[in-house]
Amino acid sequence: MATLWFCLVAFMLATYVVLDGFDLGAGALAPLVARTSEERDAVLRSIGPVWDGNEVWLVAAGGTLYFAFPALYAASLSGFYLPLMIVLWLLIGRGVSIELRHRVDHPVWQRFWDSIFFVSSLLLAIFYGAALGNVVRGVPLDAHGRFFLPLWSDFSLGPPSGILDWYTLLAGVAALAALALHGALWLTLKVEGAVGERARHLAGALSWLVVATTALLTLASLATQPQIAQSVAARPWGAVFPLIAVLGLVGIVFYRSRRRDGHAFLASCAYIAGMLTAVAFGLYPYVLPARPASELGLTATAVAAPVHGLWVGLAWWIPGMLLAAGYFTYVYRSFRGKVSPASKRISSSP
Repeated sequence: MATLWFCLVAFMLATYVVLDGFDLGAGALAPLVARTSEERDAVLRSIGPVWDGNEVWLVAAGGTLYFAFPALYAASLSGFYLPLMIVLWLLIGRGVSIELRHRVDHPVWQRFWDSIFFVSSLLLAIFYGAALGNVVRGVPLDAHGRFFLPLWSDFSLGPPSGILDWYTLLAGVAALAALALHGALWLTLKVEGAVGERARHLAGALSWLVVATTALLTLASLATQPQIAQSVAARPWGAVFPLIAVLGLVGIVFYRSRRRDGHAFLASCAYIAGMLTAVAFGLYPYVLPARPASELGLTATAVAAPVHGLWVGLAWWIPGMLLAAGYFTYVYRSFRGKVSPASKRISSSP
C-alpha cells in the first residue's frame, strides 16, 4: 500500500504542475507578451476561469501527503519552514493580484497588481524547482528523521547544506524555463492577436533553452544523487518516464514549427509529466533522501500511515478524484475558445 500511495501522491503533484504550470508561466511572461492594459487583461482572462481550480490539486496533494506519509509531512514542514512560508506568501500575492486588479479602474492600481502577479509567478516557478532540487539532492536528516536548512550557506552541496546551492538553483532555472515555455504555448493556444504571436515567438526560443537546461539538470542529477542510476539499473522499464519527457520535447519543437498549437501544448504537458514521474521513479523507495548519510533517508514504507488507514483513505480518494476530474472537465469545456484583447469575453470555440 505504501508504494501505491507513493504513486498516487506523485500523480497528484505532477497533475498540479501540469495544470498550474501554464498559468505560472503565463504570469512570468506577461511583461514580455502584453504591452497594453488590454493585452495584460487578456493574459489574465486566459487563465482567470481555471487558475484557482488548478491550485485545488496542490491542496489535495498536500492533504494526501499528510494522510499517507505523516512522518514525511512533519519532517518536511519543519525542515523547509522558511521556504514554505515564502511559497505561501507568493501564492497569496498571486491570487490576490488576480482578484483585485479589476476592482479599481486606474492605471496605477492595475500596474501595481500586474507587478505582483508577475513577481509572484516568476518566483513561484523558481522556488518550486529549487524545492524539487532539494528533494533530489537530499537533506541532512538526523537519526530521528529531523533536519533544518538555512536559506543558503556557501552555495556548495555541503556540508553545511543550504536550501539554495548551485544544484538547486539550476533546478530552479530549469523549472522557470519549462513553465515559461508551458505558459507561452498556452497563450499561443488561447489568446488572439499580437499577444498570441509574441508568445509563439517566445516559445521558439524557450524550447531550445528547455532542451539545454534539461540536459544539464539530468547530468547534474545523476552526479548528485546516485539513487537515480541505481533505480534505473534495478528496474530498466522505468526508462519509459524519461522517454516520455524526451518525446514531449521533440513534440513541442515539431508541432510548434507547424503551428499546431493544441498538439504543441499537449506535448509540453507530456514533457513536464515525464520529467516529474522520472524523478519519482528515480528516488523510489525514498520519499526524502538523506545527504551525506544516505542510510538515514526516509522511505515510503517507513513513513507510511498504518495499512488499515491507507485502505480507508483509498476508498475516499477514488470518489474524490472522480469529482475533481468531473469539475476539471466541466470548467475547461465551459471556457474553451480564444481570448481577444479587444473584447471582455472569450470567443466561441472554432
